[in-house]
Amino acid sequence: MSLSAVLSADSPSPVPSESQAPRVPSLQDAQETAGNAAGWVEENWSTWLAIGLRVLLIVVIAAVLRVVVRRAITKLIDRMSRTGQAVDGSALGGLLVNAERRRQRSQAIGSVLRSVASFLILGTAALMVLGTFQINLAPLLASAGVAGVAIGFGARNLVTDFLSGVFMILEDQYGVGDTIDAGVAAGEVIEVGLRVTKLRGEGGEIWYVRNGEVKRIGNLSQGWATANVDVTVRADEDLDRVRATLGEVAEKMGKEEPWNELLWGPIEVLGLDSVLLDSMVMRVSGKTMPGKSLTVERELRWRVKRAFDAAGIRIVGGATAAEDVEAAAPDPTAGVAPPSAYASTASPQSAAASPLPPPSTTK
Repeated sequence: MSLSAVLSADSPSPVPSESQAPRVPSLQDAQETAGNAAGWVEENWSTWLAIGLRVLLIVVIAAVLRVVVRRAITKLIDRMSRTGQAVDGSALGGLLVNAERRRQRSQAIGSVLRSVASFLILGTAALMVLGTFQINLAPLLASAGVAGVAIGFGARNLVTDFLSGVFMILEDQYGVGDTIDAGVAAGEVIEVGLRVTKLRGEGGEIWYVRNGEVKRIGNLSQGWATANVDVTVRADEDLDRVRATLGEVAEKMGKEEPWNELLWGPIEVLGLDSVLLDSMVMRVSGKTMPGKSLTVERELRWRVKRAFDAAGIRIVGGATAAEDVEAAAPDPTAGVAPPSAYASTASPQSAAASPLPPPSTTK
């Protein structure tokens, strides 16, 4: 007999077993499970309580610190506004600082400072809470750094505009109501934002200038402006008489309303600006209120012209003045061309210019 036959003879044939019903947990099992849970809680309750109290303490401190910092920033901005209002008592302060400009600048600075403070406080608190739960922050910080670099490269223009706007506002380079020349556009500032500055041009158009595109700014509304008027007269005029006439005009204009308010100093006759063969240029200059130089220049030219007409001083219009020469009678033969030698067919010039006859082919 083979080994397989012997094994099959010795082993009993399998008997089908009955289907086993699901085991119902008994009361003893429930007591054992509850005991295990109670033991785990008894062993770890102090750890979880310490973690909970630490998280609660971090959240409370962060919330209180955020409220305190935001209130301190608000008080600082209000103090800046009150300082600006105190400056308004002088004439210069009233011209350089206005309520709308001060309000927008204060709001922008306060908004930036409050946002930065909230971000730093809440971000630090969130990292401390994650560290309390024994979470490894190294991969999170590395991922945040990579994401920040990627966002910085992708939105570099936006970041540049934002940072430029922040420094423009903090340094008070210009404000609402100022007339500026930003290079890409010029006009009156009607709104200052962290990303875009709105300008109204001379024709009424509104320019939206990105703060990051501004490389240089010329503020025409800070300090004072200069009104310069050049008067060109004939070279044979009496210089003392011309200077005296200009001095009278300047003195009279400086005493009349409203020019005495627009002028921040006496109008001065600077003297000869240039001397040409048949003309000379006299320059008149004066300090004016910011943005009012063109108005003063127009009025000054008007008064100079009227004073020179009354004094018999002639103003010439170009760099060189043409002398008054009596026009001579026109020559009737000036437009007639001289007779030409080629007009006569018998002249030697006409014969020399005539083409040669072709050679004869007959023999």
